[in-house]
Amino acid sequence: MEKFTKLTGVAAPLPMINVDTDMIIPKQFLKTIKRTGLGKNLFDEMRYDADGNEIADFMLNKPAYRQASILVAGENFGCGSSREHAPWALLDFGIRCVIAPSFADIFYNNCFKNGILPIKLPPADVEKLLDDAQRGSNAVVTVDLENQVITGPDGGSISFDVDQFRKHCLLNGLDDIGLTLQKADKIKAFEDALAPWAVPVGNIAG
Repeated sequence: MEKFTKLTGVAAPLPMINVDTDMIIPKQFLKTIKRTGLGKNLFDEMRYDADGNEIADFMLNKPAYRQASILVAGENFGCGSSREHAPWALLDFGIRCVIAPSFADIFYNNCFKNGILPIKLPPADVEKLLDDAQRGSNAVVTVDLENQVITGPDGGSISFDVDQFRKHCLLNGLDDIGLTLQKADKIKAFEDALAPWAVPVGNIAG
């Protein structure tokens, strides 16, 4: 998993509440088990019309936000079904940080496991960042995870809280597999200790 230390990028505004995972990545794109290739279908039903043409008014289709790496959204972001494809689609598009007043629990946890930093802020702070994001390509925001500070285009800063274990994992690029591999020596020692007691498959009665 790619480390998350400090991110500077364009913030895209999505001032909608209750954005569910089916809006983030519709169910017809869940057939893949790969984490790549889903970015083109992120917010598919809002980005494209019935003929597959881009809807010009949708924010990610606007030139200023095509390279956005930060998303500022309304409360209860990521509600609905517990599909891990939702953070996969965000990440594949290039979104590394989502800021909102609140998140659905499963989506929130899945973000950390996939290298995305979800930040919960009071509604007033989110409104300020949404206002900043309306500046288009000038809406450059810096998210400093180590110091837990967001710096807006005007230089103003907002502090945020984050679980320290999850912070450690993001700073060091550790997903669940990475955390397990940190214990590789102990796992091998345990397996070696059990080896003399292992019963060959051919010797199992019955």
